[in-house]
Amino acid sequence: MSSPTLVVELSDAVVLVDGFPLLSGVTLELETGTLNVVTGANGAGKTSLLRLLGGLVALSSGSGVVSGVDLRTGDRRDLRRRVGWLGHEGSFYDDLSAKENLTFAAKALGRPTDEIARVLDRVGLSSRTDTPAKRLSAGQRRRLGLAWLLLRRPETWLLDEPYATLDDEGRTFFDELIGDVIRSGASVIVSAHDPLRSNALSPRTITLAGGLVVSDRS
Repeated sequence: MSSPTLVVELSDAVVLVDGFPLLSGVTLELETGTLNVVTGANGAGKTSLLRLLGGLVALSSGSGVVSGVDLRTGDRRDLRRRVGWLGHEGSFYDDLSAKENLTFAAKALGRPTDEIARVLDRVGLSSRTDTPAKRLSAGQRRRLGLAWLLLRRPETWLLDEPYATLDDEGRTFFDELIGDVIRSGASVIVSAHDPLRSNALSPRTITLAGGLVVSDRS
């Protein structure tokens, strides 16, 4: 029986910012095509871990490979093409509509635009297609970010506190979408204060404290 393919391989990974350790030596292996939830209190290192995996902060010491890209010697631009990041604030032009934002981003990265209407409908924004981004609620902007990830179809999804601005309906929608993404073969890594509500997703839960992994359970 062959060994599972790994999407994340970290060994004693340390991230320092102005001499302060955001991650203090994380060793972690995550399998491709799985859902992984990173939990912990504020300041535990959840967002820092996702930013490291997305190539948004540098590895100070230790080693790491994400989606086949070495975090020390690889091209971060290559890594960013392979992963999709959804943070607290989407990078949208406020005066452009939801559709215009997706069209602009798709053309800038050479992605097809013929699926924009479909993905906006998939994330529940079909009635907000022509609404300027500045008039979207925080939850709707989060959905717009998801629409962009659906267009990009990255190998690995990095979702930073995706439930923070959503109501119960929005949380249920996220659970369903994450399930679809996993079934498509992509990997999903979610940061959250608490484990996901849906046991049906069967996530692996990694708990951080002080920039270290203190619990790891499936």
